[in-house]
Amino acid sequence: MEEEKRDERIWSWGAGTEGQLGTNNLQDQHLPQLIHQPSLSSVSHLACGGAHVLALTSGGKVVSWGRGNSGQLGQGEVVNNSLYPKIVTSLDAYFITHVSAGWSHSAFVSDNGCLFTCGDGSFGQLGHGDYTSHCTPLKVSFFANQHVAQVACGMRHSLVLLKDGSQNQIYGFGSGKRGQLGVSKDKIKSINLPQVISAFGDAEIVQIAANGDHSAALSVDGHLYTWGRGFKGFEDVHSPQRLKSSLNFSKATLGWNHALALTGEGEVYMLGGNHLGVLSNHQSMNRPKQIPDSREANLEKVPGLDGIKIADIATGSEHSVVVTDNGEIKTWGWGEHGQLGLGDTCDQISPVTVNCGHDLNKATSIRVYCGSGFTFALTMA
Repeated sequence: MEEEKRDERIWSWGAGTEGQLGTNNLQDQHLPQLIHQPSLSSVSHLACGGAHVLALTSGGKVVSWGRGNSGQLGQGEVVNNSLYPKIVTSLDAYFITHVSAGWSHSAFVSDNGCLFTCGDGSFGQLGHGDYTSHCTPLKVSFFANQHVAQVACGMRHSLVLLKDGSQNQIYGFGSGKRGQLGVSKDKIKSINLPQVISAFGDAEIVQIAANGDHSAALSVDGHLYTWGRGFKGFEDVHSPQRLKSSLNFSKATLGWNHALALTGEGEVYMLGGNHLGVLSNHQSMNRPKQIPDSREANLEKVPGLDGIKIADIATGSEHSVVVTDNGEIKTWGWGEHGQLGLGDTCDQISPVTVNCGHDLNKATSIRVYCGSGFTFALTMA
């Protein structure tokens, strides 16, 4: 059992007025805060939503905290905000392997391929065939005879990836007005039952992502597909489009107006935002529209990271976080709530190193996660 005694730390910073930072108060934090919560031991993964957080333990349990006004915490009751992390007891009979948090809904995947959802269902994003909200995770019966591998929750929509790279491997449900479901060339307001996305041909998809009104998928051979709301002057896309790029991507994350993509070589590229990945819309209104089919022209290397290998990436609504190979956390973008962790509320146009007040060089692993206006880091030593 020596393995279990690894030195694990969880840090949080940014918007905290709904308890989402796990710091036992309702305040924004402009610098990284080390979280002291007995219920958060052996956490293997985090998912951050609009203002709530789901923590997955190595033992397959789920702990939740933050805003719960739509039932997204899965605690069996609607609460404005939950300061203290609590176990989602209704999932105790299952070993949960994957979690995702949307603006106000949550989703959970068990090791035997079941999908559970809770929270706001008013756009059909829970996938139960209605528009009802639930405060306890409910099994999505549509997938009763299939094995769900991953789930991704956007602002008001959800994506599901099935195991084994079968032909009908990705499904979408919830709000679809910007094309983020990818299930039809026609405009769809919303759907409340999962519908297959059949635009990938023979590509085997290994990762899905959703945030805002954007959706993305990565294939096993490193191709990136995006659909939904158009990035920076581009039109909305109603079915998955493969990015025209010779780069080989290993991870993609989405914000509300931008995306980050990490290559196998540890380089980070950005899609959308303005030139430097900050507060895109109002700063790019006067720019000429780019030709809709030259989508690769919208992909830019993140400045200030030349020669630095990146190990992990995360995106909030309008901010970005990367972890370097030598254990530094760097942030840029929108900083109004302190989500950049730099001690102030300023925006940054290029990556700046965060000081955790602790030597992260000794960490064997650093993973970062973003909610809409807050940031978490999970370190193992």
